[in-house]
Amino acid sequence: MATTEAAVLEALKAVKDPDLHKDIVTLGFVKDVKITDGTVAFKVELTTPACPVKELLRDQSRSVVLALPGVSRVDVEMTAQVRAVGRPETGRAPVDGVKNIIAVGAGKGGVGKTTLSVNLAVALARRGSRVALLDGDMYGPNVPMMMGLNQQLETDGQKIKPAEKFGIQCVSMAFLTQDDAPVIWRGPMLHGAIQQFFRDVKWTDVDYLIVDMPPGTGDVALSLSQTVPVAGAVLVTTPQNVSLADTRRAIAMYRKLNIPAIGLIENMSYFACPSCGHDSDIFGKGGGEALAAEMSVPFLGSIPLYAPVRIGGDRGTPIVDADPTSPPSLAIIAAADRVAQQVSISAHARRTIPLKQVD
Repeated sequence: MATTEAAVLEALKAVKDPDLHKDIVTLGFVKDVKITDGTVAFKVELTTPACPVKELLRDQSRSVVLALPGVSRVDVEMTAQVRAVGRPETGRAPVDGVKNIIAVGAGKGGVGKTTLSVNLAVALARRGSRVALLDGDMYGPNVPMMMGLNQQLETDGQKIKPAEKFGIQCVSMAFLTQDDAPVIWRGPMLHGAIQQFFRDVKWTDVDYLIVDMPPGTGDVALSLSQTVPVAGAVLVTTPQNVSLADTRRAIAMYRKLNIPAIGLIENMSYFACPSCGHDSDIFGKGGGEALAAEMSVPFLGSIPLYAPVRIGGDRGTPIVDADPTSPPSLAIIAAADRVAQQVSISAHARRTIPLKQVD
């Protein structure tokens, strides 16, 4: 007995997204069901290419449909369409060409925030997302160095064209100044520059715009919250108490600015000695995870100390691209997947909030 499209959809209702807590049919993920003799083919369109449960959903979908009478083969194509979080309550207009803006911040300097910004961007791009990287550290713009970019930006007559490498669109103050020229600006000038980087750059089909923030709780964070709707912030810390205390303040700052915390990453968690194989907790142990629990923030992962990470940053070869199977790369890729996961959850939650009726 031949199966029907209705029977296929009914069977697929047994497959639930563990993050969104609904079945993939109700969520609208199932597309283009085609039945030819005993073969059933369809697409499952997820909310991000970096979905950490993609293989699980694919296997479950194939299994439940294959169990239907008359089905001898099931072809499942996994695709993705990133949804924008959308934060209309901020009163800030979206950025043309950009779906989600993600700030990467830290309470203090020296915790590897820019290194993680670059590698998170590369990880998301390698997963198949359209990614951009905005260097928001106006006083110490190091993103181009870590990306291996050295050029002047051009315009198309109307907007600035971002540089591009590793499939990532990139803008930085370093492209607009001489190598050794300091940026000595007051707050209003910073605010104007931040606005230009968002509004006057030709961003193209960007799923995730990563903003590498300056350390601390200063003018750029305030300008960011006043300029554009931000999906959320990723906080970077190291395990020692000094960094944790500053990170606690940074989380509180973002909350005051109505920017939710996507999660917290503990960087330089431990050093794995390549000679003896012993793990050394140079900066302490477990502080980041404990702080995430204390502040009710998702913990996105721990990244080990690893000399090639620093070497890659100096040479403009991010570790996730240069050595994607190394321990820090695997940890960063997992953290990037969790960032995309949290953004997807936020996008879905905002779409289920009923709009206020206007009489």
